[in-house]
Amino acid sequence: MSARRRLLAAVRRRAAGRLARPRAWLMNRLFLPRRAGRTARLRYAALLDGQTVNLHAELPGSVTEADHAEIVVLRRRHRHRVPARVYAGRDGRYLVDAAVLLGTGTRGVPVTPGRWKLRLDVGTGRRVRQFPLLLAELTKPPTGTTGPMKSSPVTADRYRLGRTVRGDARVVCAKARPAAEVVNVHIEHARIEVDLRLLGVGTHARQAEFVAAGRSVTRPLDEVEPGVWRVDVPLAEMVPTGSRRVHWDVLVHTDARTPLRLGRRLHDVQAPGRVFAMRKILVSPRRDTLMMIEPRYTPAGNLRFTCGDGAGAEQRNP
Repeated sequence: MSARRRLLAAVRRRAAGRLARPRAWLMNRLFLPRRAGRTARLRYAALLDGQTVNLHAELPGSVTEADHAEIVVLRRRHRHRVPARVYAGRDGRYLVDAAVLLGTGTRGVPVTPGRWKLRLDVGTGRRVRQFPLLLAELTKPPTGTTGPMKSSPVTADRYRLGRTVRGDARVVCAKARPAAEVVNVHIEHARIEVDLRLLGVGTHARQAEFVAAGRSVTRPLDEVEPGVWRVDVPLAEMVPTGSRRVHWDVLVHTDARTPLRLGRRLHDVQAPGRVFAMRKILVSPRRDTLMMIEPRYTPAGNLRFTCGDGAGAEQRNP
């Protein structure tokens, strides 16, 4: 992201933060009381896997019968319908459950970047009633070793749930950020082999660069299957000089102006360095040379190879 885009994003975040409190006051004090009984109130709304909106709504008491329902995703003249399940709860109030898959790459609703409203159509026979989906409170995400994904694991497009000042639920869609995502890492005694895919940029990858302090190894990229690129680097070119360990990061050069740092980010784990841990390997990339190589992910999710002298490791593990 360029410096100008980062500055604009920061300005937008600060402006949104200043407006959050007055927006909440208007919604809770003015709009919600006036709309009671005329909307379907969302009791649960979450987007956990990065691409599926899960909804549970309660219909107003005026609905005394219903046999079919649909979620309508709309923006301007575009409207997409997704079937929903409608049923009577224990107290007689009608409830609706729905799962709305988003994105053409997932064969879901073909939403484009922008804000999309959510509406509910409920019918009995040929009669159909329309209700706004009211999101009075945002569902709190679960806490633990995993959390909600911020991007689609398939396309890396970004979706989030929001609401208007009147409380209507909506989905905000944004394109994938440019990224190079790790698919597979394989280490042999003589080389490292990494498979990757590109997201949010053109599909043409030119080369990969393994960089360390004062050192660089450039290698070509080969497309091994549609959308998947492979790079291999000889371990002999990564041997550290002296006893100091060397940290190697991987940059992917495409048609974009700046290279992409290779990493793993399309996941829902909170500690990728521990969950996606890989074992250390003792190799001999040159005659009479032992090297310990440790592949890992940094806290930012970047792939890193740490190479160090392996002679001490051999002595500790005869």
